[in-house]
Amino acid sequence: MKKVLFVSLILFIVNIQQIMAQEKITQTAGRTQLGEFAPEFAKVNDDVLFGEVWNRPGLSPHDRSMITIATLVGKGIIDSSLTHHLQFAKQNGVTRTEISEILTHIAFYAGWPNAWGAFRLAKDVWADDSTADNGKAAFQREMIFPIGEPNTAYAKYFIGNSYLAPISREQVAFSNVTFEPRCRNNWHIHHATKGGGQMLVCVAGRGWYQEEGKPAVQMLPGDVIHIPANVKHWHGAAADSWFAHLAFEIPGENTSNEWLEAVSDEEYNKLK
Repeated sequence: MKKVLFVSLILFIVNIQQIMAQEKITQTAGRTQLGEFAPEFAKVNDDVLFGEVWNRPGLSPHDRSMITIATLVGKGIIDSSLTHHLQFAKQNGVTRTEISEILTHIAFYAGWPNAWGAFRLAKDVWADDSTADNGKAAFQREMIFPIGEPNTAYAKYFIGNSYLAPISREQVAFSNVTFEPRCRNNWHIHHATKGGGQMLVCVAGRGWYQEEGKPAVQMLPGDVIHIPANVKHWHGAAADSWFAHLAFEIPGENTSNEWLEAVSDEEYNKLK
């Protein structure tokens, strides 16, 4: 029961943080461009469309941006108004990978020329998202928790690069751990004579968790993994995605971590 209540509390905190992190959308473009010429239209644009509809709780601004772009491109609108919505989408957390995928998908339904025109605009909007960081900057925009600093203290126990960001050291201590694609930690065991273990709350991307002798389990945002004490396991990112989870160390007696062998490429490549 205590564990269930603890998980519920953590998820509640995460939801509250997401709500607080989402600022109310405001728009002044209508009044700026048409305030004198068409004040009523400007008012409806700024106060009703953006002030009310875009702030409704049923969909996130991220999803509303994706829908709006799909609708505009589908209608063949690939002018400055689409550029505005592409810029707005980027502000709302739409990543370069996501915009590329949605425009590719739209091409088959709304026409290749429309998609080409939209890609030309999107390429400029996301031009500063260099691939040099392998998508790290884009991934950071997908979650409210910081990626943090390179996890150098434990680098020898990881294949690939990982990052660590302490979130809280009071009451309940926990950190956000981020893995680049294909990064995973070694097999390891959280030892304890009583209590102990670890809990993972997935916050962004896609990853894997596996206990010895059991199939690997896919981890997606919102998933919670309970790791019992004294169980050999590993966790990390999927091959095609960055991944991040909150890590909670469960209090116990005589606790210690034992790091074991690495997860081989042969084992890892079997996961899809």
